[in-house]
Amino acid sequence: MKKKITLSLLLAAFVSTMAFAQVTSLRGDQDIGENNSLPKIKVVPKNQDRFALNYVNQPPMVPHAVDGYQINQSNNACLQCHDVDVYRKTGAPRVSPTHFMDRDNKVLTQVSARRYFCLQCHVPQAQTEALVENDFVPAGKFGQ
Repeated sequence: MKKKITLSLLLAAFVSTMAFAQVTSLRGDQDIGENNSLPKIKVVPKNQDRFALNYVNQPPMVPHAVDGYQINQSNNACLQCHDVDVYRKTGAPRVSPTHFMDRDNKVLTQVSARRYFCLQCHVPQAQTEALVENDFVPAGKFGQ
């Protein structure tokens, strides 16, 4: 019984000290109770030059805004410009042949379900300040 009471008191003391702890986030050193102002959403230019790749097999970044693009089980707005049948007309890069393979490397006639949701890997880019320091250097001739 004494052990349970002692353990309960230690746990209560620990929890009470944690309640006064200060949280540090990428937005600075602020108490939990303070009103944090969210950073503004960065504007992605409508069209911009393609970004250089930084490493082998990096998914290319999207050089245009994708606001309002519908990608669901019945519709993929990306394929309206990038699909094999239309990319020559639109001037957009063609979907990679690897996107037409299932996990057993069987070639399909449609984009594979595991590659269908483009924005999981291909992300739109905006010129912004880095949230954290980064000393990454592209390998070899990448990033040129």
